[in-house]
Amino acid sequence: MIDIKIEDEDYISITDMLKSKDRDFFVSDWLRNRNTVEFLGIWEEIHNPNFNYGEFAIIKSQAGLNNYKISVKEWTEKTNAIGIISKVGRYGGTYAHKDIAFEFGIRLEC
Repeated sequence: MIDIKIEDEDYISITDMLKSKDRDFFVSDWLRNRNTVEFLGIWEEIHNPNFNYGEFAIIKSQAGLNNYKISVKEWTEKTNAIGIISKVGRYGGTYAHKDIAFEFGIRLEC
């Protein structure tokens, strides 16, 4: 599993976590869950002074609806989030702060 450091914080590849599972589950499925969005919002509130609460409120109001879908890139661009990132190129994939990756792993096991 590939890990990276951003500003001395550990980020874990949740893309690699998904590869270790043998089922159809995607990061976008996890992001459409209302509980996930609320968890990410709380995490960002604690760790990110530049978090965009206005956009977060819009996303939160839509989360869980059948037609709601958001990518990691959209999430980070709209909310200025720092807890989960998407990288392209070599070592590309979706990375999450270790706190968020742990929560993702719990949901992955369910």
